[in-house]
Amino acid sequence: MHRRICLTLFISSTIIIPMKYNLDKGNHSVYCLQFHYVACVKYRQKVLTDTISARLKAINLDVAKAFGIEIIEQETTIDHIHILFSSKPQIQPSKFVNSLKSVSARLLFREFPEVKKKLWEGHFWSPSYFLASTGQVTLEDLKRYVENQNA
Repeated sequence: MHRRICLTLFISSTIIIPMKYNLDKGNHSVYCLQFHYVACVKYRQKVLTDTISARLKAINLDVAKAFGIEIIEQETTIDHIHILFSSKPQIQPSKFVNSLKSVSARLLFREFPEVKKKLWEGHFWSPSYFLASTGQVTLEDLKRYVENQNA
């Protein structure tokens, strides 16, 4: 559940900057943890067709739900995916990312066996990935960026 909270930052007695956050609430905490994640297909193979991308996004939503994570936005190009997600402080982002990669690879190979021919070593995703907190960039800017990846 998100709540929009307006916090006020006082720079000096005359300068006031309002900041708005979508905050999540735990038993003993209030937090706003949002991440930008990018994963590339192994060898940058161009396998993320519209059909495979749609299934990948559905798989990601299922994995996120199991972790209690909200996917804010996700978009693919032919060889990689961008995901914006919000998390809880108790979740290790690396465990979530590893689950996204392993579950999606297993299911996509099972449901689209033709993809295995292009990814001959049995790995769907490159072992490396990009993950950043969104604190340095506004979430709206990142959402626009991700939404326009396939434009």
